[in-house]
Amino acid sequence: MSRREEYEQKTETLVMPLIEENHFELVDVEYVKEAGNWYLRVYIDKEGGITVDDCEIISRALGDKLDIQDFIEDSYILEVSSPGLGRPLKKEKDFQRSIGKEVEIKLYKAVNRQKDFEGVLKSYTEDEVTIEEEEGQEITFQRQDIALIRLSFDF
Repeated sequence: MSRREEYEQKTETLVMPLIEENHFELVDVEYVKEAGNWYLRVYIDKEGGITVDDCEIISRALGDKLDIQDFIEDSYILEVSSPGLGRPLKKEKDFQRSIGKEVEIKLYKAVNRQKDFEGVLKSYTEDEVTIEEEEGQEITFQRQDIALIRLSFDF
């Protein structure tokens, strides 16, 4: 397990009681470096959407726990937020909830000279994702080839 994965896993363990206590859903935890700074990001959600106050509740309580545990060696910025409209599908429940909905898929490598696909999520397994494009054609992708899959949204 990489250091990044270890930090994410330990943070998830610390934040879960807070999430459950407040009847939220933990969408994701990520530890990333951007523009020279480390960020520990916790994405939360709830029915009806997350507010700034919800984020503050989790941020303060988690920040206190992280200060006590002190397992992250680097200096970092803690961010707690909503996953947003274009939320990525990562966990089993994300895929399950999205069956029958429009999704966007971005691949690491082009298939038939195309990296971006859009369609209705028809099915998924641990290894594959199947969508139905507008024309009614079903396409199945290997999960390992997918760089990003998220709900599609139009404005």
